[in-house]
Amino acid sequence: MPNFQLHLDIVSQLVILTTFVLFVVALFIKGLGHGLLLEAGVFLVSVKLIVMAYKNGILAKGLSRRLDHMEATLTRMEGVLNSQRASDLGAAHRSDEGKTGNLTHG
Repeated sequence: MPNFQLHLDIVSQLVILTTFVLFVVALFIKGLGHGLLLEAGVFLVSVKLIVMAYKNGILAKGLSRRLDHMEATLTRMEGVLNSQRASDLGAAHRSDEGKTGNLTHG
């Protein structure tokens, strides 16, 4: 059985435990009848909401990791483009100086 402490926070564990205890108490008080189905439904809904919140958290962490990776890639690409642009400007400046120098000497 997987270790739920790794996957669920303490509040979620307490909600599941409390709902389960109330479900068991209702089982002994109300017996096997319509009330049991209602209590089982309440238990399953709370577990489902907690599982959805857990999956949402995992998805958010994954998206955050992907966005961080994209940001790092874009920053790296911007640095490369800026250095390339600077070298192109330097080459163009040297080319302009060479043309101007030839015109003044020629």
